[in-house]
Amino acid sequence: MTATNAPILITGAGQRVGLHCAQRLLDDGHPVIFSYRSERPGVQALRERGAIAVFADFSSEAGILAFIAELNTHTQSLRAIIHNASAWIAESPDDESRAFTDMFSVHMLAPYLINLHCSPLLQRSTPADIVHISDDAVRKGSRQHIAYCATKAGLDSLTLSFAAQLAPLIKVNGIAPAMVMFNDGDDDAYRAKVLAKSALGIEPGPEVIYQSVRYLLDNPYVTGTTLTVNGGRHIK
Repeated sequence: MTATNAPILITGAGQRVGLHCAQRLLDDGHPVIFSYRSERPGVQALRERGAIAVFADFSSEAGILAFIAELNTHTQSLRAIIHNASAWIAESPDDESRAFTDMFSVHMLAPYLINLHCSPLLQRSTPADIVHISDDAVRKGSRQHIAYCATKAGLDSLTLSFAAQLAPLIKVNGIAPAMVMFNDGDDDAYRAKVLAKSALGIEPGPEVIYQSVRYLLDNPYVTGTTLTVNGGRHIK
């Protein structure tokens, strides 16, 4: 990536893919600011490596704006914003509105407000990028997780709109991954079922997402694009 002293902001970096990407950014010598909602071992590990942790509750407008205000006390510029924070909330009978509203807030309202309010920070860095982490599931939708897919699809739309609005100073792109890493409690039958959905049939691990982030940050001629990282699910 192009060398710059401006930090990279990554949201939801306390565990799994977000944690891995934050660690790899630090490996590559980039200052990192990250958001977290719960104290986890990964949060402390990033602090110990010099990353700046900022608490964030993206479930409400007030929480999002409080995060933005706190972020502005830590830096006057940003090299990039990586919107990794995500919510997976069951759409239970008689509680569907809460699930939809909560996921809308995390997947759409938070990126929308952060992009609007933090674009001046990005404009003080050259180059500058925004990366939205969406989901490959929006290609087909989901009978079981309608609200999740709808709000992630909205994030894809934000990619297009912000790419148009912020060009040429800020590139805006997305990444749409399918499953890249299992949870510890996933049994063999579930793992086999998921692996069979893709043409490549592997659990690639979180590094493939970091490689995609690097591509988007490194390439000066890509904006308004969402990279599909799904092992060939669309051709299976």
